[in-house]
Amino acid sequence: MTDFDYDLFVIGAGSGGVRAARIASGHGARVAVCEESRVGGTCVIRGCVPKKLLSYAAHFSEDFEDAEGYGWALGSKTFSWPKLIQAKHQEIARLEGIYQRLLANAGVDLFEGRGVLLDAHRVRIGDQEVSAEKILIATGGRPWAPDFPGVEHTISSDEAFELEDLPPRVVVYGGGYIACEFAGIFNGLGSQVCQVYRGDEVLRGFDHDVRRVVTREMTEKGIDFRFSATIAAVEKQADGLLVTLASGETMQVDCVMLATGREPYSKGLGLEAAGVQVADDGSIPVDGFARTNVPHIFAVGDITNRIQLTPVALQEGHAFADTQFGGLSRETDHFCVPSAVFSNPQVGTVGVSEEEAAQHYGPVDIYRSEFRPMKHTLSGRQEKALMKLIVERTGQRVVGLHVVGPDAPEIVQGFAVAIKWGLRKDQFDATIGVHPTAAEELVTLRQTVSN
Repeated sequence: MTDFDYDLFVIGAGSGGVRAARIASGHGARVAVCEESRVGGTCVIRGCVPKKLLSYAAHFSEDFEDAEGYGWALGSKTFSWPKLIQAKHQEIARLEGIYQRLLANAGVDLFEGRGVLLDAHRVRIGDQEVSAEKILIATGGRPWAPDFPGVEHTISSDEAFELEDLPPRVVVYGGGYIACEFAGIFNGLGSQVCQVYRGDEVLRGFDHDVRRVVTREMTEKGIDFRFSATIAAVEKQADGLLVTLASGETMQVDCVMLATGREPYSKGLGLEAAGVQVADDGSIPVDGFARTNVPHIFAVGDITNRIQLTPVALQEGHAFADTQFGGLSRETDHFCVPSAVFSNPQVGTVGVSEEEAAQHYGPVDIYRSEFRPMKHTLSGRQEKALMKLIVERTGQRVVGLHVVGPDAPEIVQGFAVAIKWGLRKDQFDATIGVHPTAAEELVTLRQTVSN
């Protein structure tokens, strides 16, 4: 026994914090966690899970249209946003309950309230104070908003999940994965959508072919893009919102959603009092074992601003607990992390982009195919999918794989194992495809498209 109340105190009950708490407790540690909002964090409460539920709903509009090509005669169709949101609320409440039970069954104490560091070993939660030998910060991130007149009339993705009604006219401001996902959701559910972005194609940082195809297909689906544009002001009026762009162009809409990025949620945590170093962007620098500059204080997940993905936070939290309380030495490997964008069309990617490959691997061979998925041969839809492999010329290792189209994330999850462990192009070629599928294209690509 020590003189501390707990062996580990976790600030933040999101994916990384809950995983770390449970694993540490399983190793015999006395653990507590605090949460100022709802247990489950961004992913469960206001991120990945509700976003994908809304994405499913948005796809039905196209599914109904496609069904006619397969002989189905459909009657009139109506959509109820309130019914969808109520169903979403119920599912999120169910998942939150599961997270709470996981903590309770693991013997982890839960404190409701915001945790603030008093020093390197003490945390205040409301009018309570606890001490711990080790402290883990897992507070995640929050939406970041630019400063312009009328920004108070806008919403972020957090509020988008709570809207009482579906707005008929929406401006989505941004070009990242959250912006593209919500543009697709609103568009699919029947809203008139304009996406404003300062760049010339969406999804900056993704492979250029991915960006090109997603931009093309989203445009074909009716999303009105304003590229190389920024919002100068938003004015509330009797019949909605007046959006003024920097170019002087104006638009009358019902909702403006900001998807301009996220920032680490580190303000007001008492990091200065504990001596924890904080970067200019608000993130907490850590080493591969989640250690900050202060002994016994650690950080995982989006607060570290490395890779802002739920599975990464889970891995970091698990590795931290195993290392600190399980007698193991596990450093989180951030190499070759797969990711997905649940836009319409969907994106799945693992490894490097073509641009990154040239920097890290020198000469590469590019294999690419764009084709109409089999589903659309009878539906009549002209949408095209993209399959792309990036191969290191020396050694022929496949270092990048990118898919745009139906089930792209599901396809890439399986291939991520091959990319992670360095399979060569000839090993892809030796693998027999599953026919007829879109995914078989990735093991039948034979002709390079660039050198």
